[in-house]
Amino acid sequence: MTTAEKLATPTDLKSNKTKDVATALNGILADSYALYLKTKNFHWHVSGPHFRDYHLMFDEQATAILATTDLIAERVRKTGNTTLRSIGDIARTQSIKDNDEKFVSAADMLKQLRDDNLALVESLRELKDLADEAKDNATSAIVDEWTDAAEERAWFLFEAAQNA
Repeated sequence: MTTAEKLATPTDLKSNKTKDVATALNGILADSYALYLKTKNFHWHVSGPHFRDYHLMFDEQATAILATTDLIAERVRKTGNTTLRSIGDIARTQSIKDNDEKFVSAADMLKQLRDDNLALVESLRELKDLADEAKDNATSAIVDEWTDAAEERAWFLFEAAQNA
């Protein structure tokens, strides 16, 4: 039995379009890991007058982002495809930019994370269209939840930035 046969998950989704869905899901997965780590980085390094509020909000958001990663990867596998395997895969696939600066102001942290979450929303909307074209109802349905969560994070970051 070949490796491909060992990983061949039974599915009724036979369309070649499911490969496009899996590719998009892997992009969302890579961006979710990149956004998770950036959010944790800012959680660890935030400073200033609203330290506690931002520190806690970044931690809550990072936890929520990380919780989606397993669901995303499992969705890829349920469609009979394979997912990311390493930090290298993430780095090659992610579109969200890392932030390696030694110091980032709290206001810039809020803006970057808001923009990153909005970029994720855009990618999720594109994934939704691909899933609908592939008649992948389960992916289409769960993407709605991920979109709503990313929109909520962007909203909270926007509102917090009003006083930053």
